[in-house]
Amino acid sequence: MIVTIEASLDYPSWDLTSRQVCDVELLLNGAFHPLTGFMSQAEVMSAGEKNEWREHFWPVPVVLDVTADFAAQLEVGQHVALRDQEGVLVAILRLSECYDAVLVEACCGSIDLSECCLAGDIVGLEAPVHHDFQRIRLTPDELKNQFAKLGWRNVLGFATREPLHQRQVHETYNAARAIEANLLLSPAVGAVSAEDTEHYANVHCYEHVLSRFPGHTTDLCLLPLVNRNLGVSDALLHAVVLRNCGCSHYMIDEDYCSSGETGLDYAGLQEALSACDGKVGIKLTRNEQLVQCSQRGGFVPRSSLDGSAETQELSHTQFEARLREGLDVPAWYSYPDVVETLRKIYRPRSEAGFTIFFTGLSGSGKSTIANAILVRMMEMSDRPITLLDGDVVRQNLSSELGFSKEHRDINIRRIGYVASEITKHGGIAICAPIAPYALTRRVVRGMIEKVGGFIEVHVATGLAECERRDRKGLYAKARAGVIKEFTGISDPYEQPENPELTIDTEGMPPEQAAQKVILTLEKLGYIKNS
Repeated sequence: MIVTIEASLDYPSWDLTSRQVCDVELLLNGAFHPLTGFMSQAEVMSAGEKNEWREHFWPVPVVLDVTADFAAQLEVGQHVALRDQEGVLVAILRLSECYDAVLVEACCGSIDLSECCLAGDIVGLEAPVHHDFQRIRLTPDELKNQFAKLGWRNVLGFATREPLHQRQVHETYNAARAIEANLLLSPAVGAVSAEDTEHYANVHCYEHVLSRFPGHTTDLCLLPLVNRNLGVSDALLHAVVLRNCGCSHYMIDEDYCSSGETGLDYAGLQEALSACDGKVGIKLTRNEQLVQCSQRGGFVPRSSLDGSAETQELSHTQFEARLREGLDVPAWYSYPDVVETLRKIYRPRSEAGFTIFFTGLSGSGKSTIANAILVRMMEMSDRPITLLDGDVVRQNLSSELGFSKEHRDINIRRIGYVASEITKHGGIAICAPIAPYALTRRVVRGMIEKVGGFIEVHVATGLAECERRDRKGLYAKARAGVIKEFTGISDPYEQPENPELTIDTEGMPPEQAAQKVILTLEKLGYIKNS
């Protein structure tokens, strides 16, 4: 397929999601060899059921999902322009099939797919650009050439998604030495935004631990590999990529797949990987788990200890909890520069940004409590605080929107986005919309919890009391049919299932309701005890 940028101007154009940009990059640079494009429905089923793609080993479906409206414009054989999120043309797809995404969702993990999937080979025009850490973002060919120049014949690729600490450094070094191999640290960094502070912190941690290995034996390369929440299959895909990068062996970090994703402990994960060892084209190196034992002077194999030995252990979850609570981290667990870097993103809740999200019927008392909380928080905190009242946001941020379900969803998502930006930068956002739909509230929660705290407060004042308080006559107009799609009358309010706090303001003064919120914030650790 030969195409030009000029010819592509007439092609239908699809703006790739961040996940799709990563997949296109790995398809084009050979990391996904032998794949040359996005899979058909039959190929997806084969990968999901048999770990095969056209008789080659392949563990994960790779699909290009699009909206039904976009798919309806296309015909088989047509060219489709694929653009990154800045509109740059990165590749052209020659459409060979369009099929319903519902048929393949079971094979694609927890990634949310659009309605339709497009299949076909792609041709690259301009590789996706990374402005971050360019020196350690090498293509498979660049890595293989580098290995050849350095004389690295045996290379152990270490697949990880989390920062490394002392135990992992000792384990990977021992594993590489046992097979007389050099070591490639290969973090899967996936789809990250330019403002993802956790991404930058993690990469700096990888750079910190690189200096702990013997010189000229270890290298570091970031892979734009997206986690599909497929557990063992994700780990196998990372192994395929490492094979294509020139590694002869691979080893999986103990925390690469959580038990929630795989249902396996680390030994079980290794057994599952071993079952495919001869098919991947790269050898699995088993990790001999080490444990800290002060009686033996440091990290030693767990298998070498008897029942009388005293060991020190700290899980990744416990480590993060210590950072969030501002507690010391044992010196044996990690390195000072790694801990210092991670403290910047795992700040104690009392120092982190958060959002208080009130939801309830019109007239329930949301705005009154929110204003009381604003004053209380201004008195108590030196962090920037912003009140995003539903009516005020309507006037200034969403004045062009009506009150249909679609427009109300857009309005709440806008509030959520603004709140997430405030939260991300360490501020406090107080939101007081009606927010009647559970799905939209979940979306907003997910958006904000990525960058800070989210406290949902259901103001559960009953409909009769809300109508009694109505100063604007909105409920009367709704019952008369003058106002259409009014929450609580002609449109449903979906009750929150697990809010952090529920308040019924009937018979409760605003100051008392505000105090309940303050006590909840103290209990959760977002503000210090007054």
